[in-house]
This record gives sequence, C-alpha cells and structure tokens, in this order.
Amino acid sequence: MVSEIKLALQDLSIPEKAEFFPKFFKTGKGEYGEGDLFIGVKVPDQRSVAMEFYNKISMNELSELLSSPIHEHRLTALVMLVYKFEKTKDNIQKKEIADFYLRHTKYINNWDLVDTSCYKILGRHCFENQDSKILEKLSDSESMWEKRMAIVGTMYHIKKGQFELTKSLALKNLYHPHDLMHKANGWLLREMGKKDENELLDFLNSHYKEMPRTCLRYAIEKLDERLRQNYLKGKI
Repeated sequence: MVSEIKLALQDLSIPEKAEFFPKFFKTGKGEYGEGDLFIGVKVPDQRSVAMEFYNKISMNELSELLSSPIHEHRLTALVMLVYKFEKTKDNIQKKEIADFYLRHTKYINNWDLVDTSCYKILGRHCFENQDSKILEKLSDSESMWEKRMAIVGTMYHIKKGQFELTKSLALKNLYHPHDLMHKANGWLLREMGKKDENELLDFLNSHYKEMPRTCLRYAIEKLDERLRQNYLKGKI
C-alpha cells in the first residue's frame, strides 16, 4: 500500500514544483526546513491521493509513510490521518489517532504539516474531551514545531467560541525567537478577532505594546484601518 501511494504521488510530480518547493519551505542549511526533500506534488493532488487511500491504509503503513524523508509523503499521510479521524464516530479510535499523532510529532516538522493537521486532530480531540493538557504540554516543548502545534491546535476551540486557551498559549510563547511562532500567535489571535472582535481588542489593549511586530501585524490585519494604524503607532 505504501509503495502504491508513493507511486501515485510520483506520477503527479511536477519538476518545476520540485525545484520551487525547497526554496519556499526554507530547506537550506540553517533554515527551518533544513534537509527536507520534495518531489513537486501540489496539495490538491495530494488530497486526491489521500481520499483514495485513507480507508484502505493501516496505521502501521501510515507510520511508514509519515516517517518518509519526502515532504509530500508526510503531508499526504497526515491528510489521510485527518480523514480517518473525521470519518470515525468511535471515541476509542479517535484517541488512538490522537496518540498516534503525538508519537510521530518529530516527522511533523514544517508549518504546512502542522497547520494542515493539528487542530483537526489534536485540537478537536482536546475540545471534545474538554481537556487542554495535550496542547499545554506541547506549548512547553523545546521543539518549535510542537509549540506551533499547541497554538494552532486551539483553532478548533476558536471555531467553537472558546478563546481562553488561545490567549493563554499565545502569551506563553509570545517572545519565542522565531518569526514562525510570531506569525502563528498573530494568526490565531486574528481568527479569535474574526469570531469575537471584542475578545481580540481586550487582549490587544493589555498586551499589544509588548507583542513582537510580526505577531501584532498578523493579529490586527482584519481590523478597521484607522484602529489598525493606532495600534501600530502605539496610540491606544
């Protein structure tokens, strides 16, 4: 099954994309995606392959695919894992999928891999069980990707109108040195604001002067332009 999926993806590869993706995902020495490999498959094509195979592939085979050095193999494996989680009504199976995800976080090592999968699995699992311990533990990790899983995982809570966990985890890693965390924190705060602008404004009024500039810019992106400029200029 794994060989069949890899072959299906290889058949969809585009040489120009294979050349472009390493630059886009920063795979050079010292960059956040250092050493990652690409074959050049577009995400919609990966989703098509995932839809074809997700209900046929075993968890052991998914583990093999997710541990591949090829980025598209890992993303396709994660999309299949999301499909498995979303399609089952069995809470035991959902927990098994969440546990599987946590055992494989070292392979979920770029922003698209995290953002495509974590809130749909870990975020939803935590919300449905009203237990934030998994995301809180990830937010304390030394791994930037696990920290990103924590804050992005709260997207599911935001969609359901719960904001406290997002605010708590954003503050915990507000001063992380990497701009990928600044962007993630700002993005989730912006999503909170789209759901309830007053929640965002209350958060900003308490913290905006200490927020990294990138985080602030992401957080205020959808606000009224005059208000946005006042935050940027420190006039509030």
